[in-house]
Amino acid sequence: MARPVDPSAQYRIKPHVTHGYTYASTHRSFVDPETGRKTYRHFHWGTIDEKLKFIPGKNYYLAAPAERARLVFPSDWDMSEADKLNGLKTEEWPSRDHEGQNRLYGDIWLLERIAVKTGIRQDLETVFQGNREIVDDILTLAMFSYLTNYTYNRVARWQRIVKAPSCRELTFDAITRLTQSITERHRMEILKLRALRLEEDEFCAVDSTSGSAYGQSLTDIRWGKNKELLPLEQTTEVVVYALSSHMPVYYRTFPGNTPDSRSLEARLKDLELAGFNKNLVFIADRGYESARDLEQFIIRGQPMIMCGQTSQTEVAKAINELGDFDSYPKTMTIDPVTKLYYKRYDLEREIAGARSTMETPQKLKMILYFDPTIRDHELRELDMAISLQKTALNEMIKNKSRLEDEATIKLAYYCYKVVYNRLTRVIQSFELNEKKVAKARCQAGFFSIITHGLDFDAMKILHTYQLRDEHEEYFQRTREQMAPFGQRNRSEAGETGRHLILFVSLVLSSYARRIWKNTNTRNIFSSSLDMIDEMRSIRCIERPNHDNAITPFMGAQLDICKAFGFEIPEESSPTRESDQKFPRKKGDLKKS
Repeated sequence: MARPVDPSAQYRIKPHVTHGYTYASTHRSFVDPETGRKTYRHFHWGTIDEKLKFIPGKNYYLAAPAERARLVFPSDWDMSEADKLNGLKTEEWPSRDHEGQNRLYGDIWLLERIAVKTGIRQDLETVFQGNREIVDDILTLAMFSYLTNYTYNRVARWQRIVKAPSCRELTFDAITRLTQSITERHRMEILKLRALRLEEDEFCAVDSTSGSAYGQSLTDIRWGKNKELLPLEQTTEVVVYALSSHMPVYYRTFPGNTPDSRSLEARLKDLELAGFNKNLVFIADRGYESARDLEQFIIRGQPMIMCGQTSQTEVAKAINELGDFDSYPKTMTIDPVTKLYYKRYDLEREIAGARSTMETPQKLKMILYFDPTIRDHELRELDMAISLQKTALNEMIKNKSRLEDEATIKLAYYCYKVVYNRLTRVIQSFELNEKKVAKARCQAGFFSIITHGLDFDAMKILHTYQLRDEHEEYFQRTREQMAPFGQRNRSEAGETGRHLILFVSLVLSSYARRIWKNTNTRNIFSSSLDMIDEMRSIRCIERPNHDNAITPFMGAQLDICKAFGFEIPEESSPTRESDQKFPRKKGDLKKS
């Protein structure tokens, strides 16, 4: 008769010595996908020191709580480090067993419900296979980045006075282990889940900005110029922002010297792999106006709205065909609401490697807009610039002043052709650049928008493109709130994890700002962050052997909960339950 199988055998921890190290491991069976044979190998959960003290490793840290509970450790091992990692309270963290806790909780209470409302908590639990400990750690770091301007060095100290989602102490070492465990697979899975939450025919703005970084060994920071004028290297951070749901839906980093036009192909491929359908409408700025970018949009059938420069070939040709005019071009149509003139054009674009002309040229359109007020302002500014530059150049000839470098000369005296001595850099003569000035006068007051795959009218196209202002606010919040001093990761392993945490933080802040802008709370608070600060005074009181109690919600805190649609805990309601069931009538005496 065969020996009965021990069901806990595969979860029994035993020492395994290899390469001079002693590991705490289990002996598990695996099926080789190529041969189909069952093989056994050691799975390491941590290490064992000379005093039989168990030091948890990466596999133990990333395992789900249910999987940890099935592990059977020898009874004579010291499991104190594992108890700390599992979030069990010690004498130092966060309080003694015979004492209670009275910590700030109102802002965390609000952000926890925002995480559920936006679905970011559910998506994180799906990506990390139900491991709520890791999800709570990520949400804690995301909330910390949003509510404070400090670095991760202060997270553990912040947890002592604030009841954060994570119940274990997030030291800098624990944060490093967490961020280094987040991989590119986790990033793509979270983007796929966020893509499923998008509405049909969603308008999305795509843009990039420079982000400072402190890690000298990071590969992507070796090139590029810092826009904040800080003595730090930078990366290029690309974000796609949904303008209907007001949520960030995609992010990626590129080397600091990568322009927008060169990263578009990789971006579109990334979005396709993440499950974003072609009904997604891209709203791009002038950085994507190159012929190569237009070809990418046309070949992929990607709907898009893009601003074009007046110096672009098609735009300049259309302006020149309008000829001379007094107040406005006679062939353009005026919109009574915006008081703008406009005219639509169908563009034909030759695609390299494809057919000589577009198969459906009507899908690529250009709308030319004209604003008489802006034209008057630009012409006046041009005349002032010509006069001031002429006066400055005459003064420099009189004093024989030395000029700056060539780039500065072209920028400061762009209306003139300046002739100077290359050795002494002393100006000799100058003359008005007639061609450049005439071009500026001709194009004054005009701007254009290029579309593909859309049949909207001219004013709807303009209104949709103006929604990009939210994207600029998004980048502003990134620099001022979540990462005011740049990314502080110093290794390639932790960069992906820190950017994912920043993405989660921006999801929370975007929803809070949306509610603040669209409800009456905008008349009460100056910003969404001030609105959340109003909730901070609510505390969570924790007593041993008792349920947690939350202090009452008062004043403007009730208006905030009403704006978000969140129910106030019953024990924290400012009105008593008896008063709700039996309201006092007029003339009744007050209770003593």
